[in-house]
Amino acid sequence: MTHPIHQLRGTELKRLHRTWRRRSGNRLALLLDDVGNPYNVGSITRSAAAFGVDHLYLSGSSVSPRAPKAAKTALGTDRYLRWSEHETITAAIAAARSDGYRVVGIELADPASPLAEVDLATDVCLVLGHEERGISAAGLAGCDAIGYVPLIGRVGSLNVATAAAIACYEVRRQDWSGSVSDGPADDGPADDDFADADEPGADGDRADGYADAGGAHVDGGDTAG
Repeated sequence: MTHPIHQLRGTELKRLHRTWRRRSGNRLALLLDDVGNPYNVGSITRSAAAFGVDHLYLSGSSVSPRAPKAAKTALGTDRYLRWSEHETITAAIAAARSDGYRVVGIELADPASPLAEVDLATDVCLVLGHEERGISAAGLAGCDAIGYVPLIGRVGSLNVATAAAIACYEVRRQDWSGSVSDGPADDGPADDDFADADEPGADGDRADGYADAGGAHVDGGDTAG
């Protein structure tokens, strides 16, 4: 007799997440090029925390994850991220590359390759552009590679936050494809690294608002007016 299907909760959910985290060997970062809609930044922040993004580079007029509207959408997940602010996209790309990332733009551009065909099985920083203009010319010129998400419907583009989530998954998928098989179930004690963001008082160990490699202190203000 088969066991009834049930949703994973509590310890089971933490163990599942921990299994996939242990299979993830590469670092992932995001770079926002003038992403000015706080709701998009909030959604990107939540996805970034879910996919284990190590660093968020904010360039130009990109909104801080702690701006009120962004923070409301992110539901507290900004505490799992480190980020830095940079005046220009050129400076942000230089910082990401100095930190050891391969810089890959997500853009419908020529030339560009389907995202699944871009080599993302390394330490990668994904560049995402303005909601209407996309990645700036300077940003595209600074990328090591450019990929796009193939679409087949009557809508020709994706919301930047949706594109960010898809791209983050593709990076992790390529990383996992090169890792070992799952192996036996992990029966060890569950850790607290995946505290529910909606739970009051859930602690995070990466919420100091300071960035590595000379990044700026984040004061929670809205940097995009």
